[in-house]
Amino acid sequence: MSQFILEIGMEEMPARFLPDLETELGEQASSRLQEAQLAFSSLLTYATPRRLVVSVDGLAARQSERQEIVTGPPASIAFDQEGGLTKAGTGFARSQGVDASELFVHTTERGEYLAVQKLTGGSPTADLLPSVCQKILSDVSFPKKMRWESTGLQFGRPIRWLLSLFDETVVPFRLANLEAGRTTWGHRVHGPGPFEVPSAGEYFSILRERGHIILDLEERVQMIQGEGDALAANKGGRIVWKDSLLQEVANLAEYPKPILGDFSRAYLELPREVLLTSMESHQKSFGVEDADGRLLPHFLCTLNLEPRDLDLVKRGWERVLKARLEDAAFFWKVDSRASLEAWGQELDKVVFLGPLGSLGQKARRLESLCRGLAKELSPEQVDEAARAGRLAKVDLVSEMVGEFGDLQGIMGGIYAAQKGESGSVATAISEHYLPLGPESAVPESDCGAVVSIADKADNLTGCFGLNMVPSGTHDPYALRRQALGIVRIVREHGYRISLKDLLVRSQQEYQEVSWAISPEQSLEKLLEFFAHRIRAYFLGQGYDTRIVEAVLSAGMDDICGLGLRLQALQDFSLESDFEQAVLTFKRADNIIRKQGDQAAEALTGRYIRDRLIDEAEKDLADRLEELAPRWEAMWAAEEFGQLFGLLRELRPVVDRFFDRVMVMTEDAELRQNRLDLLQALVTRLAGLADFAALQI
Repeated sequence: MSQFILEIGMEEMPARFLPDLETELGEQASSRLQEAQLAFSSLLTYATPRRLVVSVDGLAARQSERQEIVTGPPASIAFDQEGGLTKAGTGFARSQGVDASELFVHTTERGEYLAVQKLTGGSPTADLLPSVCQKILSDVSFPKKMRWESTGLQFGRPIRWLLSLFDETVVPFRLANLEAGRTTWGHRVHGPGPFEVPSAGEYFSILRERGHIILDLEERVQMIQGEGDALAANKGGRIVWKDSLLQEVANLAEYPKPILGDFSRAYLELPREVLLTSMESHQKSFGVEDADGRLLPHFLCTLNLEPRDLDLVKRGWERVLKARLEDAAFFWKVDSRASLEAWGQELDKVVFLGPLGSLGQKARRLESLCRGLAKELSPEQVDEAARAGRLAKVDLVSEMVGEFGDLQGIMGGIYAAQKGESGSVATAISEHYLPLGPESAVPESDCGAVVSIADKADNLTGCFGLNMVPSGTHDPYALRRQALGIVRIVREHGYRISLKDLLVRSQQEYQEVSWAISPEQSLEKLLEFFAHRIRAYFLGQGYDTRIVEAVLSAGMDDICGLGLRLQALQDFSLESDFEQAVLTFKRADNIIRKQGDQAAEALTGRYIRDRLIDEAEKDLADRLEELAPRWEAMWAAEEFGQLFGLLRELRPVVDRFFDRVMVMTEDAELRQNRLDLLQALVTRLAGLADFAALQI
């Protein structure tokens, strides 16, 4: 078994590209090798700012061989009446390079065909790898591509060299006017190269020892963390690690070197969030805190080299951070002198979204909507929720948020507390943008949850009223994220509210707006949009697709209730008699759907007992009436698991009904009564799940 190395050297690739590139490169390489029938034992990929690498171990020396039946013309055409080959038959043998004696008749589903069995594959790996390399690189995708040379090749950044080695042999291929060879380049400062690589097996040692390149991302992360923790410990502190930033910093360096910088203690008067944002967003640095969580006047940054004069580099970083902190301190002083009321008036001068009015109008809508929501969800905090809704957006006109946009909401909460608002109001303002994504936490406080739901509902109803409906990957206002946010908040807090009522109330808060579509059309589209988000949410929780579809079809207005029904049906689906139960109740549902329009009158589920003539239909009616009180009690108590248990009791009676009773009899009166009897059953089923949606 052999080793294969493919390296693409390039100008510095943005750090945000690298994680997806590394994954996709591995998928492309694995797929292309398998397509070429080249067996291998392991495949690893690496990505640094200046190189992408594919490493394949245990690569077979030759392509796998396999027997393959190649079919030609139909037997009726390939043979004449005497059984000899026709021109079509001999032509097929000639095209396959075989003697006529090797041909045989192969029977398929479509009939009999002339065929030959051939041994395919077996080509040397070295002959196939050039094409494999070309395909790997041509199919790699980028968020943005560049053209920089005469062939017009598009790639994420200009390619500067190609290394491709199969053991000691160069795999020749051409890309972007570059010929692949055995030359690589190292760190720009500590080991620039070029370096000739004798074999694939020596690539990693040469790159590390002579080129000073740390290929593996996890090793770079560990270097930064390990050295960073040691530096902070020397100052009596610990690093405030942020995983996303740590990954980004590790993808900015091929040879990471953490250093600790200092800043004036005077800046510690700034809010923690301001200090960390200044360090993290603008300097790609980490804060340092003591054992009690108080920030210390130090920060950790990461270089891409070992500097000759560490103090000089350190002072440079400190000078840049000081400028940012000076700005932040100035904004903090200016904002501290402003009033929330003055900011609220400024909101009337800021456009929210075209025809939807100003941010001031939005604030008044949120105040009203939060007051109504809080009466249902947090009655003891109605006034505080309304106040938080009114003030939720005031920090958007503050100096600090104007400079540090990531702090919107967070600074609003800080300023609210600073200016005398209650803790509940301040917390709600700081939480109301949550959740920021599928992995982000939802607001912890009820007041914050109310403002968050109201804000997201206002955005959704406003955009949908303007017919700004997300399509494909186009979702500039993050409406999918906001709908999912409402679903998560309602579910994680256990709120029992009507989704439809929430959206209708939000629509009604808009006054004198020229909608692009009617409120009824907008609401219909919104509910369909939410159905897709709810479906995605529960599928992401690990529920079976058909189970989710069945429960969603039965109603989604109460999201928490939907979750309870979903779990009950999921549990029921694990029972041995589940599939038979589905077939039984699905049959009842199908009859009502397909034959209900043949009833003399609209079906109500109110049958007449005196018209029940068969014992089987009488038994079904008796059983439905007997179970009715238990059903109602369990439904009220949301004991959905026990309700599915009642279906198990009903199934034998329903099966007997279908075995012995002709529902669609010619007697119109009898047919109507039997359909209404089934309707009484189906009405109860429909509240639990849409059995017709369960594919068995």
